[in-house]
Amino acid sequence: MSKVFLRALAQQDIDDAVNFYLQQQSLPAATDLIDELESTFQHLSRFPSTGSPRYAHELDLPGLRSWALARFPYLIFYVEQPEGLEVWRVLHQRANIPQWLQAQP
Repeated sequence: MSKVFLRALAQQDIDDAVNFYLQQQSLPAATDLIDELESTFQHLSRFPSTGSPRYAHELDLPGLRSWALARFPYLIFYVEQPEGLEVWRVLHQRANIPQWLQAQP
């Protein structure tokens, strides 16, 4: 199993999503989101090639893969690196994903 590294923007995306559910007075949803993210990161660290390369082709970002959460409307964007899985963003499926990903530093 590889290590999972979150870029600062990915961590901010997660914090924003959790805070959204907390602001909606839904502690169970916020907790469930965190649990699903953790289990998804574990899965992807074991099987990184299971994510879709769709956006890698669309945006000419070689190695980029995405994975949709099962119970929440978020996509995880990541790249497999020699030292582990690097998570770039965790974006809502209705976001302007190409615009957000092209802004990667």
